[in-house]
Amino acid sequence: MMLPVVALGQTLEECQQAAERNYPLIRQYRLIEQTTALTVANIQKGWLPQISASAQATYQSDVVAWPDEMRGMLGQMGLNFEGLKKDQYKVGLDVQQTVFDGGAMKSASMIARRQGEVQSAQNEVTMYQVRKRVNEMYFGLLLLDEQIVLNKDLQELLAQNERKLASMVKGGTAAESDYQNVKAERLNVVQQATSLTAQRQALVRMLSAFCGIEIKEAAKPVLSVAASQQQTGQRPELKAIDAQLRLADAQEKALNAALMPKLGVFAQGYYGYPGYNMFEDMLSRKFSWNGMIGARLTWNIGALYTRKNDKAKLNVQRSMFNVQRETFLFNNNLEQIQQNENIGRYRSLMADDEEIIVLRQSIRKAAESKLAHGIIDVNDLVREINAENAARVQQTVHEIEMLKEIYDQKFTNGHELFTN
Repeated sequence: MMLPVVALGQTLEECQQAAERNYPLIRQYRLIEQTTALTVANIQKGWLPQISASAQATYQSDVVAWPDEMRGMLGQMGLNFEGLKKDQYKVGLDVQQTVFDGGAMKSASMIARRQGEVQSAQNEVTMYQVRKRVNEMYFGLLLLDEQIVLNKDLQELLAQNERKLASMVKGGTAAESDYQNVKAERLNVVQQATSLTAQRQALVRMLSAFCGIEIKEAAKPVLSVAASQQQTGQRPELKAIDAQLRLADAQEKALNAALMPKLGVFAQGYYGYPGYNMFEDMLSRKFSWNGMIGARLTWNIGALYTRKNDKAKLNVQRSMFNVQRETFLFNNNLEQIQQNENIGRYRSLMADDEEIIVLRQSIRKAAESKLAHGIIDVNDLVREINAENAARVQQTVHEIEMLKEIYDQKFTNGHELFTN
């Protein structure tokens, strides 16, 4: 029921934003957030009273009883101590409340949050690659658009010469084969236009499906004044490494919390037989209510046994993450050096492109004049027309490739380099 948004002259930034919204992995951010919130909420519930109910029925081989001599003496006094029954029953309730946990639950909550940050950062790394894919398709579309425009200009130029040759054939100053040669060349260019148009339609469909919007035209990005060399600092890969280091810090704090004593209060009660008053139960053998309240201090020093190794493992993990950072920055720097060289090369090539086109255009016009005076044949003219068109195509390729290279540099260093 939802129709795609029609976007005429869609900018590169708009395509990237649309692609990120349309990419299925974008929903994982919300899922990670929900999972983290639920995990933290469950950990915080550790401060609530912990209640447990139990029921127990046992039969014992022996029970507490009076010595035979004392039981005989008490019998002479008219007192009958039957002793405890061997079958015993309890239905009880146990309530425990943590008062001080040494920061264990706080550390566990922080670890859960840091783990959520790590998952989000890793998800962002994958999402960031979406821009690269949009980049490839978008600049491919721009290049096809420019080639289609140049193809139309070439068709028009050939058509003009075709009309001139048709007039010359009628006047007897040119051969029919010369006219047919230029016409065949024009039809060949028309075929190229058909191929370029088909390629463009396929690329537009791919880009529209990837972005989730209908794209008709691509707007050429314009370099901003700030499109200069910038240092890497915003790449999601670096953010993911920082998140891993923060997780290691939280895990180290949890090791400290594990060494702290734990203080809690409790209340226990049960209905059954025997009760806490054992002597009374020896006489009456009746079920009774029994209860107990108290405080409990525990201190488990077993964490000391593995503490040294656990801290060493965390330090090793930190070292691994720092090595990953250095490796990423090293490769990123090499990539930027290559991109800077490519940008400089394209700028140098573009500085000569305009002059080459002017020269090729002059040569082509001279060839048209020479053909009209019978100095050259039509093959020479066609060659010069194609040479001029090749120079214009090369200028367009250099321009689009330079824009793409600069935008790839934006992707590499993680900064905005374009305004649209």
